[in-house]
Formats: sequence, C-alpha cells, structure tokens
Amino acid sequence: MSKETVLISGGAGYIGSHTTVALVEAGYDVVVIDNFSNSEAGAIEGVEKILGRKITFEKIDTCDKDALRGVFERHQFNTVIHFAAYKAVGESMAEPLKYYQNNLVSFMNIVEMMKEFNRPSILFSSSATVYGDAETLPVTEQTPRQPATSPYGNTKQIAEDILRDCCRAYERLYGIALRYFNPIGAHPSALIGELPRGVPNNLLPFVTQTAAGIRERLSVFGNDYDTPDGTCLRDYIDVVDLAKAHVAAVDRMTAGKMDEKYEIFNVGTGSPVSVLELLTRFEAVNDLKLPYTIVGRRPGDVPAVWADTSYANKVLGWKAERPLDDTLRAAWAWEKRIRNIK
Repeated sequence: MSKETVLISGGAGYIGSHTTVALVEAGYDVVVIDNFSNSEAGAIEGVEKILGRKITFEKIDTCDKDALRGVFERHQFNTVIHFAAYKAVGESMAEPLKYYQNNLVSFMNIVEMMKEFNRPSILFSSSATVYGDAETLPVTEQTPRQPATSPYGNTKQIAEDILRDCCRAYERLYGIALRYFNPIGAHPSALIGELPRGVPNNLLPFVTQTAAGIRERLSVFGNDYDTPDGTCLRDYIDVVDLAKAHVAAVDRMTAGKMDEKYEIFNVGTGSPVSVLELLTRFEAVNDLKLPYTIVGRRPGDVPAVWADTSYANKVLGWKAERPLDDTLRAAWAWEKRIRNIK
C-alpha cells in the first residue's frame, strides 16, 4: 500500500527525477508533470528503469493555469513538490523578465490551485542563493537573507515570501521551503543525473564534460579569494541525499507534525569544499587528469557559503550520508554512460 500521492512539478529535472525515485522507494505514489523546457524525456525513462515500474506522467507547463487545473481535477493528492523553474544565474542576468515570468507565475499558479482545490501541503524548492554574501558562516535558517545577486536568486526569495504570506493567510495551507546548497552527483545506477543544456552553469558537469573531452579545458574563476587555497568554498550535497531530504519533509507534512504553518530547512552537508579541492578529489577517485586554467572572478560569485544543517538533522531526522568520493565517482559514471565512454 502506498502512503499517498504527491504531485511533482518539474519532476523530469535533475533534482526532481532523483526525488521521484526516492519518494516511490519510500512508499509514496507520484504524479509527475514537466514540459521538458529544461529537462529531457529520457529522465522519466531512467526513473522507470530504476523503479522497475511505470509512473504517472503528464506533459504540462505550470505557467498554463488551465492545463494545471486539469491535473488537479484528474488526480487526488494532498502534497505538491514544486521544482519547475529556470535556474541559470547568468541567463537570468541577461533575461530577467523570462525568469520572473516563468518562475513566479508557475509558482503562484500552483499555490492558487492548491487553494482552489483545498490541497494543504506544498514543498518549495528554494536555494542557498537567498543568503547572498552572508556576514557569518555557516549560515543557519535564521541568518538574514542578503539582497539577491541575480534575478534567479530573487525569484527564490520572492517565492519564499509568497509561500510564507499565503500560509499565514489561508487556513488550510502549510508550506516547507528547502534551501539547497550545491547539488552534485548522480544516481548510483547511472540511469539519471545532471544533463545541462549548452554550457553548464554548475562546476561538476563542467568537470565531467572536460574529462569526457567535450570541453577543451576547465576555467577556475578566481584564486584570490580569502579562503585557504584562494578558490571559492561551497557546500556540495549529493543529489541522492538531497532527494531523501524531500522525503523527510513530505513525511513531516503528511504526518501533521509541522510546528509552524511555514518552515524552512537548510539542506547541505555542513562541510565546505573548495573548487580546487573538488577538482583534485575528482581526479584522484576517477584516475584522471583535468586541464584547467585560473581565470578572473565571475560576477555574482560569493567567496564562501556553507550550511549549518543541525536544524534539519534534528527536526527532519535527515542527514547527508554519501561520501564525496562516491558522489564524484557517480557523476563520472553518469557522464560516461550518456557519452558512451568505456
């Protein structure tokens, strides 16, 4: 018997596909919606291969309110996880309207449908970008948010505020925002993983594509930061661990255990790793050498950010478990599979 059904918007994306697997493995049923604007149909096939069963999928754009209403009419669920969003920081700087239109309209449509259909629980995919260049580290959930350094980051801040205000205003609505740090890696099966379109925005896909010979060399943006080796410090969280955090949050919602109508949790490891450290660890565990060049700092990059995860560890009963070396092996195994590298 499945626990209950969860609607997953953007469920064919990188984090969405891994969370779909984790939820079904935890006993939930799922309805996945995605319009493949930032994902591939192959992710659904990969999820189904891992699970050994079909999942309910509909090709829907969450910005299309009428189409979304149809999903709410056809399916019975009490919980929604909202992933669907554009997520490239650089692109958001060049095309802010595209990001505000897509990321905020899609989210408001979801919340509006939940209110209209009396569906009580929403889990929002937020980001550590809301902390900006934090004054103290590590950041806790009480660390003041700094002004967003990109329109992408601003959409996360605004959506958090929308969710907080709606949970206050609407008696039946409960919300959790998970603030992710830097998701990396792939499922151990190598059947799903990160598949960026065009030039990757995140470090590890750039690393794996360079290792695969798709990129000539890797650019390390700045080695003059006030950090131990001069490169940026980040909190890299394995995507499988991240997916399990969503299961823990859904468990909390469906069991009616929330202390507040709106809650926030940091999802990271609590251990900062520098860009150069990640590169050398990747080389070591996969027995490779990567060509890279130190270049100037990239606009919008903060020198360091990592999580205090004690609140999520205690309240959600969740903790990041996968060793970084295993994560880096899984990322390379995924890259090799999609590139047919032996």
